[in-house]
Amino acid sequence: MKLVGSKVFLEIILTLMQKKKVTKVIDGDTFRVKGGQFIRIANIDTPEKGRKGSASATHALEDLIEGKTVTLNPVGKSYGRIVADKIKVGSVSVEQKMRRFNKKKG
Repeated sequence: MKLVGSKVFLEIILTLMQKKKVTKVIDGDTFRVKGGQFIRIANIDTPEKGRKGSASATHALEDLIEGKTVTLNPVGKSYGRIVADKIKVGSVSVEQKMRRFNKKKG
């Protein structure tokens, strides 16, 4: 019985993790994938367009994922976008690379 439960759990996890082709980077924390869905990177909040640091964050995300296939884990929705974490291109963590562009708090 435990083996069956483990197998079901694994199937659920694999269903949640998705592979998507990135078609366009919108800004430093949002991108579009094939099929038109917008993806927001969970726990990353880069400066909005036109603000200091926005261009460098956007360019960094473009260099990292644009035109590539990413693996992601959808965790919710926000403003019509899918919020996802555990985003990777190959074995590289997108969140880890983009964390340095987070807006300063306080």
